[in-house]
Amino acid sequence: MDALASSLERSPELFPHTWDLRSDAVTLIRLTRADYEKASFLDERVLKPHTLTRTLPFGPLAASVATGKLEERSDFIFHIGHVGSTLLSRLLDAGGGVFALREPAILRTLARMRSDPELQPRVWDGAEFEARLSLLLKLWSRTFEPGQSAVIKATSFVSELAAQLLARPSDPKAVLLFVQPESYIATILGGANARQEAKLLTDGRLKRLHRRNGREVWRLASFSEGEGLALSWAAEMSALVDAQRAAGARALPLDFDRFLESPQEKLSTVLRHFDSDASTDAVARVLASPHMQRYSKAPEHAYSPELRREILDDARKAHAAEIAKGLAWLERAANEFPIIAECLAMSSR
Repeated sequence: MDALASSLERSPELFPHTWDLRSDAVTLIRLTRADYEKASFLDERVLKPHTLTRTLPFGPLAASVATGKLEERSDFIFHIGHVGSTLLSRLLDAGGGVFALREPAILRTLARMRSDPELQPRVWDGAEFEARLSLLLKLWSRTFEPGQSAVIKATSFVSELAAQLLARPSDPKAVLLFVQPESYIATILGGANARQEAKLLTDGRLKRLHRRNGREVWRLASFSEGEGLALSWAAEMSALVDAQRAAGARALPLDFDRFLESPQEKLSTVLRHFDSDASTDAVARVLASPHMQRYSKAPEHAYSPELRREILDDARKAHAAEIAKGLAWLERAANEFPIIAECLAMSSR
């Protein structure tokens, strides 16, 4: 076995960080266990001036992975955005039985290749895409401790790949994380950055919803802000509906608001779903850690369930009219389009 194959097989320290589509090369970076634990995003934000890197063409990297006999065995958190997915990932990580990876950048690249084929430097056939996806999933499945399961927390739009990922022969499991549409719209309207982000993403979400719906029926120019956010909720939820169809009981739907109402029960359920045997006392210790009182994407900032409720209540008062417009649009759309009705049905179970 060559030195690279041995290193790849030994631990997840060599992480596949960037994939250059034109040269078909992958850049590996070296991350410690502490680096993984700190990282909210395994993208350019994880890089430091001293980070060690090595770029390899796909062929030699694939040969080393094959030599090491790595296997796919990762699970997933898919979500609709701004619904506590980073918090859930950190809580699972703290429980000990899960090795959490948050938002690998290459997974976004793969999702964009499927949703925006024009990003591809040339036409990739199914076998070529599969070979690269399988290689990356094997690398993301490695853990530091025997018996741990790797759980990948994806970026929200990566849910477009969720059904394909969950249909793989390894039978991966997933949590599908969401909130009710009223809570989602209020959450976005309650944050200036979230509102700006939503405006940038809505056009792409509309295209995704049109593809899933099978025809183009809506025009953003006629939408109010609240209606646009309702459309965004439906676009992201429709991907989770597809994921649920693909995986059945291997996909666990979870309403984040319900999670916050009974975190001990819900976290225990999620850990069992991922085959992590955590005791009642261990779950209680995780929930008593600072994670529940910090902003998960930037732990230096305080943020608690109580503060979240205050922000949501303020948003509901300040933006009641837009929230009402969004909910009314969803109701009309659900009466006409089955995919929207399925989104509402899934969220209300």
